[in-house]
Amino acid sequence: MRKTLIGVVTSDKRPKTRRVEVERLYRHPKYGKIVKARTVCHVHDEENTSLAGDSVEIAECRPRSALKRWELVRVVNRANEASGQELPAETGG
Repeated sequence: MRKTLIGVVTSDKRPKTRRVEVERLYRHPKYGKIVKARTVCHVHDEENTSLAGDSVEIAECRPRSALKRWELVRVVNRANEASGQELPAETGG
């Protein structure tokens, strides 16, 4: 069984590679406060389907390079579809 996670693409600058951040919450062992942490995963995206800001599902795979240990399963949400509309252009007024 392969481990799957859902995260947000933070970088799409490299071909066939995406940088995905997976956020998680945990309770601090000593102080009990809920702490937010993130894990950075380098993901193989064969068709370059995901873009920065997209929410994606990734799955564990064999090592593909020095950093890549994950592959893209599907795009859960597109960045511009999540808001339902495009951002208005700024006026320099």
